[in-house]
Amino acid sequence: MLLRPNSDGLIDFIPAARIQELLRRPPADASELRDVLAKSMNKERLSLEEMATLLAVTSPDLLDEMFAAARALKRTVYGNRIVLFAPLYIGNKCVNACKYCGFRCDNDKVVRRTLTDDELRAEVAVLLSRGHKRLVIDYGEHPDYDADTIAHAVQVIYSVKSEHGGIRRVNINCAPLDVEGYRKMRAAGIGTYQIFQETYHRPTYKAMHPAGNKADFLWRLYGQDRAMEGGCDDVGLGALFGLYDWRFEAMGLLAHAIHLEERFHVGPHTFSFPRIKDASNRALDPRYALSDEDFKRLIAILRLSVPYTGMVLTAREPAKLRHELIEFGCSQIDGGTRIEIGGYQKSEQEQDLDKEQFRIGDTRSLDEVIDDLLDMGAIPSCCTACYRKGRTGEHFMEFAIPGFIKRFCTPNALLTLKEYLLDYASPQVKAKGNQVLANELSKLPDDETKQQLISRLAAIESGQRDLLF
Repeated sequence: MLLRPNSDGLIDFIPAARIQELLRRPPADASELRDVLAKSMNKERLSLEEMATLLAVTSPDLLDEMFAAARALKRTVYGNRIVLFAPLYIGNKCVNACKYCGFRCDNDKVVRRTLTDDELRAEVAVLLSRGHKRLVIDYGEHPDYDADTIAHAVQVIYSVKSEHGGIRRVNINCAPLDVEGYRKMRAAGIGTYQIFQETYHRPTYKAMHPAGNKADFLWRLYGQDRAMEGGCDDVGLGALFGLYDWRFEAMGLLAHAIHLEERFHVGPHTFSFPRIKDASNRALDPRYALSDEDFKRLIAILRLSVPYTGMVLTAREPAKLRHELIEFGCSQIDGGTRIEIGGYQKSEQEQDLDKEQFRIGDTRSLDEVIDDLLDMGAIPSCCTACYRKGRTGEHFMEFAIPGFIKRFCTPNALLTLKEYLLDYASPQVKAKGNQVLANELSKLPDDETKQQLISRLAAIESGQRDLLF
């Protein structure tokens, strides 16, 4: 067990009884639904009662209305850009016994490994050679992975440079820390700090986490609070769907977002909503499996419930399904994903679950993912401008909540797309991307921002890099 403060005295802010009561409400009618959708389209965060109205929609016609609203809201707040990142697993030692995870401490089949600094530099060099600019680093929970160790890894990642520059943003997905640990993360220059509660249903949480630090529900639940107190004002929330009723977990995410707003006046920067997948030495329990159709409903409802929050659709899902689901509210996806520790340096091979946390469904290269996004009419983006320009926390909310963020998103997405096309793209992707650039430029109003964008695109063509609004 890691040493950390006790969570006694913390209050569980997830209103479980109220959520269960709301989930028993009758199906929503057209009038109720349209009242809630009007609030969403006004870019206002919904209440638990209003999310329950969306969850209670059963009519096919009303579901179509809800899906259409989610698509429209995503375009209104974020435009048509999709931000790309890559996960980078650094160490999989773990003291926790999470029943669904391949890295759990009692799994004697998993191959334990932690990257050395040189191995980490080699992984980052491969990622840079493929066009990545944004990473999320992942660790198990173990005494070897303390705040100093993780902060050092962040610094190592930022130190690696290629002829086209380096990684511009490192987000972190690891065990919750104390406040001082988060201060170290902030000083290292991290982006978003994300923690998955996994399940907001306490009986299920207890059953799924029988041993290790993670067995303490409240210590984990208050991880984002401590991050905020430590200066990390961009935090991400997540639940693992398939452990319990997906509708309860959706409301748990919203309740958590409301808590952060009420205490810090800043909601979550991102929601993650992965579905449980096969893992080493573990059989899937189908009781709470989330169907593809309900997964679509979940994504649309989360988008409508918290309009300002970025939504992350991961490579756990197969490529065809990701193509279909993006339009319902997703703003970030990973591409060229490998989750074996040291896996980016290896040639293409079959996944080995004894070396990975779970099975992924989309193993396409980054170039193939970008090709697909371009076919969809989306703008693939490696933008990191908001974090580096100080548009985080409350400042991000000031722009995102009224929907003005796309004033920055679209120009910055086009600048990073231009870089990718010049430095990394296959001929096919380069041709498609240049057409998308021309189309998007033609849509922009002829104002000062457009003229500045044209000038910066020309500067990139001439060899400059990392230009941003």
